[in-house]
Formats: sequence, C-alpha cells, structure tokens
Amino acid sequence: MEKIITHDQIKQAAKEAFEEASKVTGGKNADYIPYLANIDPNLFGLTVTLTDGTTYSFGDTEYKFGIESVSKVPTAILAMIQHTPEGVLKQIGADATGLPFNSVFAILLENDHPSTPLVNAGAITACSMVAPQGDPQEKWKAITGNITDLCGSAPQLIDELYESETATNFNNRAISWLLKNYNRIYDEVDMSLDLYTRQCSLGITASQLAAMGATIANDGTNPLTGKQVFAPEIAPKITTLIATVGFYQHTGDWLYTSGIPAKTGVGGGVMGVMPGLFGIAAFAPPLDDAGNSVKAQAAIKLFMQKLGLGIFNNEKVTIISD
Repeated sequence: MEKIITHDQIKQAAKEAFEEASKVTGGKNADYIPYLANIDPNLFGLTVTLTDGTTYSFGDTEYKFGIESVSKVPTAILAMIQHTPEGVLKQIGADATGLPFNSVFAILLENDHPSTPLVNAGAITACSMVAPQGDPQEKWKAITGNITDLCGSAPQLIDELYESETATNFNNRAISWLLKNYNRIYDEVDMSLDLYTRQCSLGITASQLAAMGATIANDGTNPLTGKQVFAPEIAPKITTLIATVGFYQHTGDWLYTSGIPAKTGVGGGVMGVMPGLFGIAAFAPPLDDAGNSVKAQAAIKLFMQKLGLGIFNNEKVTIISD
C-alpha cells in the first residue's frame, strides 16, 4: 500500500498542529536547574525538515534553548562513528531501562552496564569514549563539530546554563563514580562528566534539531548541506535507540500514541525522526512529570495524526512537490 503526501499537505498539517497545540496548557518549567526555571514558559516553536531540505517553521523556532538530553543522540552517533555500532553495544549497551533518565538503580539492574547511551549514565560513558582520549579540548571540538555537521549550523554554549548545571549535578557525579567502579568509564571521570554537562548546556533551536532529525532520517546525509555526516548503517541503530528510550519511562506510551521515534530534553525540546521522510522538532519549556515538553509532544502527535503517519504503518510513503 502506498501513500502520497504533498509538500502543501505537510505544510498545512504543521501549521494546524502548531495552532492547535499552542492552546494546550499544563506542565511547568524544570526547576531543579535554576536557569531553566526562568525561561519564558510561553515560548513555542515547531519545525519540519524533509529529506530534500524543504523546511516549514512556525513560532519561536530560532530561539536558542538548552539542548539538554537531546544532546545524547548526536554523542551516541559520534561514539558509533568512532567505535562502530557494535563497539557502542559492547561498551555501553542498547537496552531500555524503563526508569527515569537519571536512575542509579538502572545501572545495578543492567548488570553494571550504563544500559543505553540515551540515559544519563550511558551518555556520560559515551563522552568518555569520544576520541582523542585524555584531551578535553579536542574531545569538545569533536562533540560540537559533530552536532554542527548534523544540524548544518553550530550550537552555542549557554554559559549561565552550564554554571547552573555544574552547581546542581550531584546525582550525575554519583552515577559517574559508580560507573568508574564498574569499569564503564573509559577516560578520566570528572572530565567525562564535565563534557556531558557542557554538551547538555548547548543552546540549540527547533530548526536545528529538525535538521538533525532529517539528517538521521536521510541515512546520515544532511539535507541542508549535502554533507555525509555518518555512514548509512548507523541511521537504523540510532533510530532504534531513540524509539526504545527517547521518552524514558513514557517511551512506550509515546510511540504507541504518536507513531514516531523521538528524543526529549528537559530544556523543552523534542526531536522526532521519520526514516526516509523527515525530521521534526518542537520546543516549549513547560514539562510533564517525566520531564517531557507538554506542548511539543502535542504538536508532534497532532502533525502525525493529521497526515496519518506512523513508523509501523504497513504502507510506503512518498512525498512529492505540488
């Protein structure tokens, strides 16, 4: 079965989804990180970027917000580029925890593994794996350069957010040293934790995240720049990780109701990947009880529903120009 969707249909679906989701209320800004508590809760943006580079944006899509846990996706990709997907599976894992993103107990349940690079423990481990070993400046260049390639433009460190994160990352410090105890940190502990904290403090826009999602959907080729950022065989691996743990303990509910693998962050961003078709991103600061943006979730779900799309739908989808 084949479904044909036009550019106009996509643009109209995105416009309607944005307008309807803008009326959604509920949630509150993350307050355990002081910087995030002070972001304007009325900010809201939605961007869809197709694998041919066509982009549709509505609302505050150029506002730079904290990337937070969405940063785990590009660093997992970087670890796969440098160590192969098999190496990441061996040194970190690829299993969903079903527990909150900052769970210490999950490490114990997974037989001393971080479990997946898309929770805090695995992301800290992924930062420790980034080459070159022992050189924080070069490792940071590799992390930010990879994000720049995926987005087609550079993120910007939000110094105030970085300071706020560093002053409150007690749980992540405990996770880091527990991982060290199990030989699951592959570089200096405090450096690895600092790299993770810094990457979470990068400022990103919904437009940039949609481009990142489109690059993954396009088998590693950035549709805006034409650059092959990673090998095509990495795309299904990272999409699988996003699908299985992108919303932490709410991941099953999310995929069941939205039909699209997506990664969330407590900065208010959500990035979705529809393989072969598009990347989508939405941003709004108020979060639900699991740390996921209320409006961003609503907007992406509405968009998918309006087009009748889902990653597990038994149909071939083709997007055509009008």
